[in-house]
Amino acid sequence: MSRVQLALRVPDLDLDAPIAFYSKRFGAEPAKIRDGYANFAIAEPPLKLVLIEGTTDDPTRLDHLGVEVETTEAVHAATSRLGEAGLATTEENDTTCCYALQDKVWVNGSGQEPWEVYVVKADADTLAKQQGSTCCTSPAGAEEPATASGCC
Repeated sequence: MSRVQLALRVPDLDLDAPIAFYSKRFGAEPAKIRDGYANFAIAEPPLKLVLIEGTTDDPTRLDHLGVEVETTEAVHAATSRLGEAGLATTEENDTTCCYALQDKVWVNGSGQEPWEVYVVKADADTLAKQQGSTCCTSPAGAEEPATASGCC
């Protein structure tokens, strides 16, 4: 089963308030909670909701969008399809991002919003990216391949 991912940066210095709100909103508890990070694996509607700690000065904002798929082969198929459609892609294999080992491909939308197609291969101990990963970097310029503004 694939599901859409919505990653939000939330203004709370701790995630208690957003976790409480989204738990009530979707009637589900988080699937993963780590320092500065939580995610919900919502069955209905099929959604991966990711909360990434921001600062109290910033309003909640979109960090990035994605589609979680079940296999690395599905990531490769998306990479091929996007490339054949003429879109610039950035592939990451065996990258650690958002407390998970992942294979993924990034592409920017027409407004430079970062989209990823990814598979979670295993749990990881760190939020931050590995060297060379586009996870947890600032958005790309219009001429550059896709990069994420945050982690998934």
